[in-house]
Amino acid sequence: MPPSSSTPDADALFDPVLAHGGVRAVTGDRAWLQAMLDAEAALAGAAADCGVIERGDADAIAAACDVAGFDAAAIGRDATATGNPVVPLVRELTAAVGAPADAHVHRGATSQDVLDSAAMLVARAAVDVIVDDLAAAATAAADLARAHRDVPMAGRTLLQQAVPTTFGCRAAGWMTGLDTAVTRLRTIRATGLPAQLGGAAGTLAALGDAGPDVATAFARRLDLVAPVVPWHTIRTPVAELSGALGTAAGVCAKVARDITLLAQTEIGEVSEGVPGRGGSSTMPHKHNPVAAVAAVAAAAAAPGLVATLLSAMVHEHERAAGAWHAEWRPWTQLLRTTGSAAAWLRDSVGNLEVHTERMRANLDLTGGLPQAERVTAALTDALGRLTAHDLVGAAADRALAEGTDLHTQLAAERDVTDVCPPDELVRLLDPVGATGNAAALVDRALAHHDRRVAATSSSSAAVGHTS
Repeated sequence: MPPSSSTPDADALFDPVLAHGGVRAVTGDRAWLQAMLDAEAALAGAAADCGVIERGDADAIAAACDVAGFDAAAIGRDATATGNPVVPLVRELTAAVGAPADAHVHRGATSQDVLDSAAMLVARAAVDVIVDDLAAAATAAADLARAHRDVPMAGRTLLQQAVPTTFGCRAAGWMTGLDTAVTRLRTIRATGLPAQLGGAAGTLAALGDAGPDVATAFARRLDLVAPVVPWHTIRTPVAELSGALGTAAGVCAKVARDITLLAQTEIGEVSEGVPGRGGSSTMPHKHNPVAAVAAVAAAAAAPGLVATLLSAMVHEHERAAGAWHAEWRPWTQLLRTTGSAAAWLRDSVGNLEVHTERMRANLDLTGGLPQAERVTAALTDALGRLTAHDLVGAAADRALAEGTDLHTQLAAERDVTDVCPPDELVRLLDPVGATGNAAALVDRALAHHDRRVAATSSSSAAVGHTS
């Protein structure tokens, strides 16, 4: 999975938006090349650990595995002769190491071993960046949920006002989706990124009886999972991480899409509070939610990339002719586009301004109609469910047709006022009291979030203590 071959001009023009945040640096050509060199150094070190080569030779190889001594562009050009960049890299590394250690460069490995292991190293670094951004966005959403736990707003289904909810409940939903994505990525980061070492056909034949031990030592040196057997043509590690990245991108897109909709002029319930950002090339008055828009744009590429990586799982026999190669570019692009979406979403949610007065004004636009279900429930015991439903539905239709409010129409119905006096109707039609269990759901979601954060902090502290 070597680096993308996009031109410097294309990177300079589009990457600041579509490869935004810290993930760009850890998935670039330099990062990929260093990861391949790290794999070569670990291979030599593992061979020395198992007595296959001398420690001095391994140290000499490791000393030469510095990306500063290699030209990624030249290696990429030379890769056209062999179909992958490991062959020219090994040639240059061998020359850099010199005799006698040069005889042990790349010993027992095949090109795919180095590239697959490098892919896991690049993915690990990228996942760390992505998780940091997703977790920060989740924390920002948690802050919004706490601050606006009881603030009523229109719940919207099929883009129409439904029944009232609270902005805290909306934000808690965002937070929960982000927390789920974080948990899955952290799990895969800890247990689903394996080293690759199998040799030409996955039998470790070139390393003799020491092969399995070298493979284990190789994984340990890279701090990657030691697989049960080589996974040259069983691409579940690629598929599992791809799916998790696609899910994370989808969560980012959902939250960002909500923000773009709530920031519309006609709704105006939120805005991104970043001074000097959001203008238009032609309309000076615009205040576009740039970070949310960019998050949606970045995330939109993820499903297609995931599909490409899943379709490339069909690897024939012990080594694939083309399917493995087909993974290289979308792997990097998926890490980048998901990382970009996460970075932009962190920006958007972290700078979100909430306009509670507009939320209430929008609720009042429909003259109590979103609370119709609540009135129906209050009338059901006395009138029966269907009669209550039809009675309130007819009143709602008249309110819409005549441009009045639901209270006016219901208050004129003797069957209604016999059960619900006007004052009780006022109470039932107040959106503040019509948000159901929104507050309790916010509290439950926040408790779950707080437990996750505490567990993560404890785990991090334990790792730091033991290291």
